[in-house]
Amino acid sequence: MRLRMTMTAALATLAGAVGLYPLFETAGWFAAGLGAVLAVAAGGLIARRLRLPAALQPLATLLALLLCLNLVYAGPESLLGVVPTPESLGRLLDLADGGWASANRYAAPVPVLPGIGLLTAAGIGLVAVLVDFLAVGLRRAAPAGLPLLAMYSVPAAVRDDGIGWLPFAVGALGFLALLMADSREQVGGWGPLVARRRWSAPRDPADAEAADAALPASLAAAATSGGRRIALGAVAVAVLLPTAVPGLQERGILDLRGGSGGDTRTVTTPDPLVSLKRELTRLDDSTVLTYRTEDPIGPGYLRLYALDRFDGDRWTYSPMSTRDTDRLREGEPLPDPPGLTTGASRRVTTQVSVREEVRDMSFLPLPYAPERVAIDGDWRADPESLMVYSLRDSASGRTYTVQSRIPQPSGDELEDSDGYSARIVRRYTELPRGIPDEVRTLTRNVAAGASTAHDQAVLLQRWFTETGGYAYDLSAPAPKRRSDLVDFLLHSKRGYCEQFAASMALMARILGIPARVAMGYTAGVQTGPDEWTVRSRDAHAWPELYFPGSGWVRFEPTPSGIQGQGTATAPSYSTPETSSGVGTGSDSSSAEDSGSSAAEESAAPQNPRQDPGAGNPGDAAAGQEAADDGFRAAPWLAGGLVALLALAVPAVARVIARRRRWAALTGNGTGPDDSAGDGPPGPSGGRPAAPGEADRRDPATAAHAAWRELRADALDHGLEWRAGDSPRAAARRLGELLELDPAGTQALRRIARAEELARYSRRRSAEPPERLRADVRTVREAVAAAAGRRARLRARLLPPSTLAEARGTLRSAGDRVTALADRPDGPVARLRALGERVRRG
Repeated sequence: MRLRMTMTAALATLAGAVGLYPLFETAGWFAAGLGAVLAVAAGGLIARRLRLPAALQPLATLLALLLCLNLVYAGPESLLGVVPTPESLGRLLDLADGGWASANRYAAPVPVLPGIGLLTAAGIGLVAVLVDFLAVGLRRAAPAGLPLLAMYSVPAAVRDDGIGWLPFAVGALGFLALLMADSREQVGGWGPLVARRRWSAPRDPADAEAADAALPASLAAAATSGGRRIALGAVAVAVLLPTAVPGLQERGILDLRGGSGGDTRTVTTPDPLVSLKRELTRLDDSTVLTYRTEDPIGPGYLRLYALDRFDGDRWTYSPMSTRDTDRLREGEPLPDPPGLTTGASRRVTTQVSVREEVRDMSFLPLPYAPERVAIDGDWRADPESLMVYSLRDSASGRTYTVQSRIPQPSGDELEDSDGYSARIVRRYTELPRGIPDEVRTLTRNVAAGASTAHDQAVLLQRWFTETGGYAYDLSAPAPKRRSDLVDFLLHSKRGYCEQFAASMALMARILGIPARVAMGYTAGVQTGPDEWTVRSRDAHAWPELYFPGSGWVRFEPTPSGIQGQGTATAPSYSTPETSSGVGTGSDSSSAEDSGSSAAEESAAPQNPRQDPGAGNPGDAAAGQEAADDGFRAAPWLAGGLVALLALAVPAVARVIARRRRWAALTGNGTGPDDSAGDGPPGPSGGRPAAPGEADRRDPATAAHAAWRELRADALDHGLEWRAGDSPRAAARRLGELLELDPAGTQALRRIARAEELARYSRRRSAEPPERLRADVRTVREAVAAAAGRRARLRARLLPPSTLAEARGTLRSAGDRVTALADRPDGPVARLRALGERVRRG
């Protein structure tokens, strides 16, 4: 049954699962994982008790895991509470789907919901199945570390800072305990020692028998003790060394959760546009929030999200990560609004109260641009977009105060705005490949005649609200694919705020104007002195365009009033009457005619006020798309070359090892007996070696080289090689496997005879290195002929002997380092003596 190894494998799995702790809010996940691991261990014990083959044992452990999950999560639907039924299996699948959706919805740490608990227990249980199969069933404890390592990859992928040193140490010690338990079983299985030292003093027969019986245990204890010291040293080095190397560890060793500025997390939330239409079409039109302000104009729109990335189908925001330095602190201002430097603005203080009925509001609705926010809880600000969010708190039932600096530019200020920076152009004019030519043609026709970016933006807004023939329609489906936006722009022309905002932002980017889509709420309706009420139907999306000096300013392409979004309002700087250089309605009508008929494409006007260093944003966007449309072969060629080089490493290493091994014998080097003999002395004091004489001066070296080559060829071609066999026994086994001809048999015997003499006799083989090398070549050809085509290919491309020789080289290097450290006059002894002298003063 291998009870000890089974329980050690279970404990190693649980120790590795400790690294998952950063992913969850509470510790309930560990209980689910514990139950799954115990069920797998029980299934493995039963399978081995029934003497099932090792290949069938994973089926038994998987069945035990399924019964455990069925009992815990689908007991009422099961037969007798345990036996799976179609209903219980359907329940498990539904929970798994819900858990997957919840895991993608929440940012880590996530709540331990039933679906998430099921996925966690199933994942840990599958790792336990693999560990039990490898370490216990196949008796291969070392490869069992791979599934254990896979559990660490989950928090490493979700969290930028990975896990702390303590969970890593716990998991590493669990794996090392598994290795030591496996080694102890192997050493303990050797049985009693047969040989006894001849020079030992006579002992009482009973004492001698007891001592011999205790030898295996003492050997196992010695091996375990040495392994324990090596394991603890390895873990200590792995934990402590990164803290001493600059750049590898940002925090101190005792900082388990990260110090100030060190805890970096990935911010994930649901798709913000998913709930937009649901809010707009709610029948009850419930109150979302109320706010108070003494500003007579009011704070304007309340923004939740800034969506800066268009993937070709819909708008979303770029991946965000957060640090503790992003956390809001009382009295401290938020980062300055990007680009809002010289443009006119006004400061407004707003007190917002969110209703308790509102759920899952992890982003705060705020007038843009917020400067200070006073709210209880763990809330953070994204420095680029100034979105304020929380990883674990909700705005439900909270009241907070925000001081905002609201851009209030005039049309002339936007006309006279300075050039765009290269960073803004690169990020906020980026477009995916495959934007239809009809959309580009329509965009340029609509903006034809405009001389500035502001004029182009005004013409785009007027196209949607007045001259383009578009209608506000809540029954239109939400755009999910690129073709949906194309249909809205060119054909149906019916939609709600999402379509209008997404389309105008896309067209602005085509013209080279930095743009993004904002989502939140309109200003709502004033319900009292200095008080406004925002309802669910005030949910809204609008485009924000970037103008140097004024920063991000909103436009309103969605129709308003009775026939549109009831509380939407267009800012004064976006109305045609307050802009300069904008054509009349006839210009827009002609644009409509040419755009609807997909007439000839007209060139977009360039903005004369753009930064010369940044270039024309329209050209940058077009150049970016042109570059994306072409196939860039350089990365693929470089990646393929690197892959080929990596595959060639074992074969090249094998060729180099073979040549170095024989070069040491057939080159100009001399053996230890080179100075012996007669003749005139050479330059170094010995006589000069005649051609070929140096090869015969150390026959043992040549014999060992030939034997190692023979062993490498056998391993490369997949032949069995027993490390405990004598040269004669190994040669006899190879001869039986290969069915050599007389010449091959004689070559194999000469190699084995030379190695036998080099190992066990003072006599040395008279075979020269050239003969042994030719014999090795003869045997290699016989081995290759006896092996299959796949074995020959593997021997050439991926020779297993390369790994064995690498291990031997590392072992030899370690022995040399150990010997150097143990020398009485070595560096360790000197440092110890120096420390002793310093201590004594």
